[in-house]
Amino acid sequence: MAHTTLAAPGVTATRLPLLDVLRGAAILGTLMTNVWIFASPGSEWGVLQGGLNAPDPVADPSAAHIAESLFRFLADGKFLSLLTILFGVGLAIQYDSAARRGEPWPGRYPRRAAFLFLEGTVHFVLVFAWDVLMGYAVTALLVARLLARSEKVRTVALWTAGGLHLALIGLVTLGDLAKADSGPKTPDPAAARLYAHGGYLDQVSFRLDHALALRIEPVFTFGLLVCLFLLGVRLHRAGAFAASADGRRIRVRMAGWGLGLGLPLGAAAALGGPDFFALGRYGIAPLIAVGYIGLIGCALDRFRVPGAGALGSVGRTALSCYVGQNLLCMLLCYGIGFGLADRLGGSGPWWVMGLWAGVGLVLVAASRLWLRRFERGPLEAVQHWALSSRGRRGPLDRGRPLGPRP
Repeated sequence: MAHTTLAAPGVTATRLPLLDVLRGAAILGTLMTNVWIFASPGSEWGVLQGGLNAPDPVADPSAAHIAESLFRFLADGKFLSLLTILFGVGLAIQYDSAARRGEPWPGRYPRRAAFLFLEGTVHFVLVFAWDVLMGYAVTALLVARLLARSEKVRTVALWTAGGLHLALIGLVTLGDLAKADSGPKTPDPAAARLYAHGGYLDQVSFRLDHALALRIEPVFTFGLLVCLFLLGVRLHRAGAFAASADGRRIRVRMAGWGLGLGLPLGAAAALGGPDFFALGRYGIAPLIAVGYIGLIGCALDRFRVPGAGALGSVGRTALSCYVGQNLLCMLLCYGIGFGLADRLGGSGPWWVMGLWAGVGLVLVAASRLWLRRFERGPLEAVQHWALSSRGRRGPLDRGRPLGPRP
């Protein structure tokens, strides 16, 4: 496909502070889900083996079960969907930036996507199997092409991808309902021993040996990724993140519809048990994510929100914080580090939620201190240095940014 030279769209180059706050919330929110993976026997492999059995707060309404269930419900799938939408927004911003400069599209964007895929591969192999960067890189290549097409083509692609994804989720849910109940599942003992007592290179080898199975989520959710990327593009073009009257009205509607419909449906799926897991995480959670965008936006529109600046710092260093939080959890939970998952396993959920809070505070403090001295986060700076056409400056140079961040 030939490159398309763009006409400048009717948008401004002004940075949108709301996006940084939302990105920071998405990063810390994904950790709210991932922290249970790190803290569970078998860790990454335990997800596929059904080793992440959530408590039943109806059968046992103890404070610990209620707190864990609420913590999981508020996060599971919602912030991952939010992060995916924001990646689509970032892609649209890069398209607009190229248009203002009169550059061809997709131009060098495939290089950026390839570098992101490489970063995700390294992250997958060395740190955490449930990496999102590889899936985002592949999806971005397709959506980047769609950005140069008409709005009608993008609308058809959005609804087609979303419809196919919902059909798949429906079939999976029906299949789960038709299966006989086999009771609570337990993690693979060999995997549990590996993450509790095995060496680091053994864990790396395990991820490589089981790469196809551990990479199944982005394949399974590819339609959802395309749909949410395109939704992010549409929201950005509609001005949903702008500090304008129209933007505020859009955010109010997003909060109302997303939370008004999503929360009751999500609660029903969660109370329905594990047979409705796929429907809740991959079908209803994206709707709640739209509500989260609207809710956070409305709060910032109306109030001086404590902690908004801290979330913005995490958002400006999102890639570094995403990898950093997984690296910290790996060192804290696995046997190659402090081994908390094995030492504290079975002691209740409070330490896991405390772990999330502690790692989150470290990320906030580190990102704020880093940004006092540097323009970009460390991994963002390396990425910019590697991809910049004028990049003979050092990767930690504090010079003026060359374009909007994704």
